[in-house]
Amino acid sequence: MATFFQSVRQGFGRGGNNKNANQPKMNAGQGQQVAQAQQTVPGAQGLHNSPSIASNLSADIVSNNEDAPKYFFQEKYAPLNVKGNFLTLCACPKNVELGEWLAHQIVEQYRLLHGMLQVIQEVNTVNGYPICNESTCPTMSAGRLTYTWLVDGRAAKISAPKFINRVEKWIVSKIHDPVMFPTDPVQGAPHTFASGDVSTPPATTPIAAGPTNLNASLTTLAGQDWIGKSSGFPPTFYKDCQGIMKQMFRCYAHLYHGHWLDPFWHINRHEMLNMCFVHFVTVAKYYKLVADKEMEPMQPLIDLYMKQEKIPPEAIAGHWASQEAAAAGTPAPAANAPPS
Repeated sequence: MATFFQSVRQGFGRGGNNKNANQPKMNAGQGQQVAQAQQTVPGAQGLHNSPSIASNLSADIVSNNEDAPKYFFQEKYAPLNVKGNFLTLCACPKNVELGEWLAHQIVEQYRLLHGMLQVIQEVNTVNGYPICNESTCPTMSAGRLTYTWLVDGRAAKISAPKFINRVEKWIVSKIHDPVMFPTDPVQGAPHTFASGDVSTPPATTPIAAGPTNLNASLTTLAGQDWIGKSSGFPPTFYKDCQGIMKQMFRCYAHLYHGHWLDPFWHINRHEMLNMCFVHFVTVAKYYKLVADKEMEPMQPLIDLYMKQEKIPPEAIAGHWASQEAAAAGTPAPAANAPPS
C-alpha cells in the first residue's frame, strides 16, 4: 500500500546549564564566523534501530534549583526565522486518514528535533567533548525540574546526553516498528497519497475524523474504534504518539533551559530553535498530544507565542473543535500564508 505515511517515511534517517547572569551578548565578528561555519544544522545520521525501551521511560519529575535568567522567555529574544501560520502544516488534509497524518507528524517533528539536538552534540575541538556532556549536564534538567529515567524499576537521575540518547533510540525504534507504524497495505483500504488523491480500487475515501460530541473519547471522535484503525495502526497508536511527543517536549525543554545561551544564542541559531518549537507546540496542542501540565517548564514562552498568535487560536481549540465547526457548517478562520 503506497500510503501517505509510507511516502513521507521513505528516506527518513534512523537517525551545560549556563548560570551567567549578564545579559546575553555576542561578539559580532566571532559570532559571524561561527554562524558561517555552522550555516546548516547537521542532518539526521545513523541512529541504529533498537528494541523498544518504553518500560524505562519515566514520568517522574524532581525539583531542581535552577535560578539562571531565562532570556528566551522575553519577547525580544523570541523571533522566528520564518513567517506564517503553522496550522497550515499541521492540519490534516481532507483526503488523508488521521492515523496516517499523525504518523507523518511524529516523523516530521522528530526530524526537526533531531536537527536541533545535533547542535548540542557537536564535539568541541578544543576539549574533545560535545557541548552537552556528562560534566555540563549531569542531569536532564529544565529549569527547576529534573526528568528521571526508570532504572531497574526505580526513578534515577541520569545525565542529559544519556537521557537524550535513550529517548532518540526509543523514538526511532517506534517509528521503524512495523506493528506500531505500519506501511504495508491494509486489505480493502484505499490508497492515499501525499497529493490527497485516492486510488482505485477501492473507490471509497478514507475514514475522516468527524467529531459529533466533544465529551466523547478521541477514538469515538475519529469515527472508528481507534485512531488509525483503517490504515492498520494498533489500538495503542494514539497513546504511543502522546508518549513520543512528551519525550520530545522534554528534549526541547532541556535545549532551552540548558543550552539556549550556549550554543544557540552564540551561533545565532535561536530563531531556528524557536521555529521548531512553535511548530512542535502547534501540533501538540492541535491534536492534544502533550498535556498542559507537561508544558509548564516552557509555559511563559508558549504564552508569549499564543499572545502573538504564532501558535494560532485554532490550534489551542484543537482538531476536534475544528472538525465540529466544519460539520456544523461554520466557516474556518482564514489562515495566513504557509511558513517560508
